[in-house]
Amino acid sequence: MVVFGIDPGYAIVGWGAISFKSNSYKALGYGSVQTHANTDFNARLEYIYNEIYSILNRCRPDALAIERLYYQSNQKTVIKVAQARGVIILAAQKLKIPIFEYTPLQVKTAVTGYGKAKKLQVMEMTRRLLNLAEVPKPDDTADALAIAICHAQAAGSQLRRVMYRKGI
Repeated sequence: MVVFGIDPGYAIVGWGAISFKSNSYKALGYGSVQTHANTDFNARLEYIYNEIYSILNRCRPDALAIERLYYQSNQKTVIKVAQARGVIILAAQKLKIPIFEYTPLQVKTAVTGYGKAKKLQVMEMTRRLLNLAEVPKPDDTADALAIAICHAQAAGSQLRRVMYRKGI
């Protein structure tokens, strides 16, 4: 199974593609899509859409896993991230790639076994699980790979397979 993970944003979108087979993970590629702060916001969204669509079209993963949006404190930021998330989801939808969402708690639990793990712990476990020499940079890229790992684990469960077949 090939899983494409996304850590959504509008300044930096982290992405990572992994394969999961026989309980082992392999990084197929990872990186980030970055936009410039002084660029018109709508142009930033268009750039994100075009770049993610192009990467997904080349990769053709079995699933796209994206971090579920959660509200922290800055309402303006969360709205912009939601808009960026929307164009990312649209790119996957246009390519008929199944889309799955995970909370930060679910990702931390899947990668480290502990839902309150610190960011550095998640990044280090992601590096170890993928047998990488170093933690990918920027952090958003490592987060995207962790989201992909989370889906690979969830998709491997019997419950997830039943839910997927039933379209839940």
